[in-house]
Amino acid sequence: MRIEGKTALVTGGAHRVGKAIVLALAQAGANVVVNYHSSAEAAEQTVPEAKALGVGALAVQADVSDHEQVSAMVDAARDRFGGVDILVNSASLWKKTPFPTDNLADWQTVTGILINGSFYCANAVAPMMLARGEGAMVNIVDLSAWQPWPDRAAHCVGKAALLALTRQLALELAPAVQVNAVAPGPVLQVPGSSAQDNAETASGTLKGRWGKPEDVAGAVLFLVEADYITGEVIVVDGGQRYGPFKKALF
Repeated sequence: MRIEGKTALVTGGAHRVGKAIVLALAQAGANVVVNYHSSAEAAEQTVPEAKALGVGALAVQADVSDHEQVSAMVDAARDRFGGVDILVNSASLWKKTPFPTDNLADWQTVTGILINGSFYCANAVAPMMLARGEGAMVNIVDLSAWQPWPDRAAHCVGKAALLALTRQLALELAPAVQVNAVAPGPVLQVPGSSAQDNAETASGTLKGRWGKPEDVAGAVLFLVEADYITGEVIVVDGGQRYGPFKKALF
């Protein structure tokens, strides 16, 4: 699908990887709706950056795990731009959820954003896409969709579910709407991480370095424009999955 002249909604689009995706879509000529939950200041900084690229931009606050707030957000996008042609589900909450636990609230919050939030957003924009006869959705997962990570039960389960949702929606919305996923590897250093930890992460990739949020954004743009790819996932990890095999095992 041609991006220029379309409207894209990016959840979690105010900062980090989400912001890189917003600006890449704007650079390609799409109007952008920047969803945020609590990052109002970051959203207000991202919107003028997008507008400076010659497109329309709108910041909308919404907790995507709340169905009514999602509906209001999509209504705002429709009122401003006439609809949504591209959806990028990028919102997530990086929070530890050890198991077993007595804190069910954290489990519900993290999975609510990743699973329910992505479903609510897709469900809200799909009728518009189907009515227009085209549309694209890209879900941002990560390597935890395949690999369990310690103390991140909700995150890992949520990302795995989002990958499954990608395939399900590709089936349900075919042939008009293509639905794919991007799985980033090390593209953003964790706040508070040490230089040694970051160096070890870089050396553990086949590329020997960290990636950038813009690498993820490039994959998103590719999938939006790739009309004959649906139900797939592109891993943008610099070969991190295969890093352990750089040395002979036997």
